[in-house]
Amino acid sequence: MSHLPFARIQPVGPRSLAAGVGTALAVLLLALPVRAEPKLDVPYVPTPDEVVARMLEMGDVGADDFVIDLGSGDGRIAIAAVKERGARGALGVDIDPARIAEAQENAKAAGVDGMVEFREQNLFQTDLASADVITMYLLESVNAQLRPTLAKLKPGTRLVSHAFTLGDWQPDQTARVNGREVFAWVVPAQVGGRWAIADGERKVTLNLTQSFQVVRGSAAVDGRSVPVEAKLVGDQIELTVAAEGGPRTYRGTVNGTRIEPSEGGWQATRS
Repeated sequence: MSHLPFARIQPVGPRSLAAGVGTALAVLLLALPVRAEPKLDVPYVPTPDEVVARMLEMGDVGADDFVIDLGSGDGRIAIAAVKERGARGALGVDIDPARIAEAQENAKAAGVDGMVEFREQNLFQTDLASADVITMYLLESVNAQLRPTLAKLKPGTRLVSHAFTLGDWQPDQTARVNGREVFAWVVPAQVGGRWAIADGERKVTLNLTQSFQVVRGSAAVDGRSVPVEAKLVGDQIELTVAAEGGPRTYRGTVNGTRIEPSEGGWQATRS
């Protein structure tokens, strides 16, 4: 009769047992899902309060305005827009959940949590169409990526940036606060192209070129070429056309394919 060999059992000491448990715990922890830290496009550096105040002043924030702050950090700009300037509401957008939590606590402490929302979101995925004023403290490279979207916002939308520009889109205002620069723009209407003005018996054909808010052009008045001076702020345009008997100035509101006159019986349409 044959006998099966028995495996020899080695005694396990307390040190070996502890090492095995430690290894098992390490494997278990590695297997647990861990929330990845968000990749930040912009490092968090808070805007000083005096700069916040100047930004909101340059943005002319008031009771009729909804403000969106991109890269909102601890929420101080969005909160100040409502608490200090009386804005009807504000949205702060940041990709860092720690900053969002901090901003929400700050809004609650300031008593404006019902009027200010903070959203954990990539700013490039944020719908900006509802904004009357957009504030930002980002980087030049991030501003450059945002610029095409900002330029397409409704005419008259105000943009304010702490420290960084929008490249060759020249600011309408600049300021320096304790050594820090602030820039502001007003989104212009699109007016480049050919326009026909009917002004009584006078027929004027305008040819306008546009680079953001800078507009240049010439006019044909009753078949004669004359220079045009143009000023554009948001959807408000002023055109001064040289003419016999003195220059004629046309002021109005750009509305798509028409310019609605502020006064006078003239009409202007795209042609």
